Amino acid sequence: MATSPLEGMKILDFSHLLPGPFGTMMLADLGADVIKVENPDNPDLMRMVPPLVHGMSAAYAHINRGKRSLAINLKHEKSREIIYALVQEYDIIVEQFRPGVMEKLGLGYRHLCEINPRIIYCSLTGYGQTGSYAHKAGHDINYMALSGVESFSGRKESGPTLSGIQIADLGSGSKNLCIAILAAYIRRLRTGEGDYVDISITDGIFAMTAFCTSQFLAGANEPSCESEFLNGGSIYDFYRTSDGRYLSVGPIEPKFLFSFLNAIDMGDCLRDGILTEQQVLEIKRGVAKKIAKKPLSHWIEVFAKCDACVEPVHTLREAIEKPPISERAMIVRIKDKNGNEFAQIDNCLKFSSGQYVAKEAGCELGAHTDEILRNIGYTKREIDELRSSGVVK
Repeated sequence: MATSPLEGMKILDFSHLLPGPFGTMMLADLGADVIKVENPDNPDLMRMVPPLVHGMSAAYAHINRGKRSLAINLKHEKSREIIYALVQEYDIIVEQFRPGVMEKLGLGYRHLCEINPRIIYCSLTGYGQTGSYAHKAGHDINYMALSGVESFSGRKESGPTLSGIQIADLGSGSKNLCIAILAAYIRRLRTGEGDYVDISITDGIFAMTAFCTSQFLAGANEPSCESEFLNGGSIYDFYRTSDGRYLSVGPIEPKFLFSFLNAIDMGDCLRDGILTEQQVLEIKRGVAKKIAKKPLSHWIEVFAKCDACVEPVHTLREAIEKPPISERAMIVRIKDKNGNEFAQIDNCLKFSSGQYVAKEAGCELGAHTDEILRNIGYTKREIDELRSSGVVK
């Protein structure tokens, strides 16, 4: 069996809900040994998200797969001794509290760095560790709004539009967490030095505006809804069909645009060569009228024979059951420690050396507490005393 890419990486995960846990799940899929540190009196709210499958939140079981659970009250004085002992070996820390919280618990970077100078400490927050927003609460919608993205997303008439997924949390928070930890880990392998990483989800989503922002910084007009080539200001858009479904139309390159317009009998629109903004809008209205006359099934058949970057908007069920997702083995069956099976999304990173996905679904709170404590030298009697005094569960 192939060795997992991140075998030997050991992480203490103090994060909760979505951004941090999704990021550490990606690392666990790739072989990292992750201990999820959770307060038994205030557990991760993801555990309460319905539906429950085999008594476990399906979302929690998915996003926390591959992790062991340590149920510990971090406010208890004796809990620090446990974390300090773990940090000798689990020398990558992920935390998602507001700035200052871990310091008050005696678990800040400076504290842990004294115990293990090689530690890699990653703080993931909405607004970063510095600035006037550092201590403010926020969610995906707020980070998207403050980054400027929402000012040029959506429609002129209705304004910003909510996305079906948490773009900032996952695309900026989770993914940047993984990139930063891997970069720090590689640097430590080379130099022997640890590092502190400050990740702001808002910084990350702002960085993703690179295309528009680079133009604006160079003197172009500030973008707004439906003013840009890729945000509704061109033929590149969604179009409603006669049966209330939608078609995604993305023919950016001239060859695809010619192919698309010819397929819907509107090829003559390009006879004048370069088009004015007004002409583009008139063509777009014509495209919308044309697409609206036939059901989605008709257009699927038309564009199956045409290379034009045009595809149907699938429902989630269709996405799972039809190509391309259905042909990429993206749904897997993961069992929990009791043998119960959960259908989950596979690791989206594909390697020729093997399939790397965590082998065990997210578990009950404190399922591995005894095992983790025994591994760092605690006896059964000591564990029982810690449990009776409310330090662990």
